[in-house]
Amino acid sequence: MPKVKETPAKLSTAPPPAITDEGREKRLVSMAYDLIEKRLLDGSASATETTAIIKLGTEREKLEREKLQAEVNFTRSKSEALAQAQRMEELMTEAINAFKRYSGEVDEEDVY
Repeated sequence: MPKVKETPAKLSTAPPPAITDEGREKRLVSMAYDLIEKRLLDGSASATETTAIIKLGTEREKLEREKLQAEVNFTRSKSEALAQAQRMEELMTEAINAFKRYSGEVDEEDVY
């Protein structure tokens, strides 16, 4: 008769460790939510845990997160615009110097 492998009653369903810090943070937050949910269901959640979860679910909290994301996007846009302006200034300077060389004007810097 063939051997039957015994399977443990509870298999480990833990996902592999996160590769990035962001992934690890998301995983830990998810685990914390799961733990608080379990405590809420069995009635052992503290008042602090309950208040924290209620606050996270409010419309104001969602709006604050959206506002923060919009500020981050705006800051990125400003820095990109600044980089583009600097590049445009460099291109204009190069064009002016090229026109000067073509017209016969030579700066002291352009002497080889």
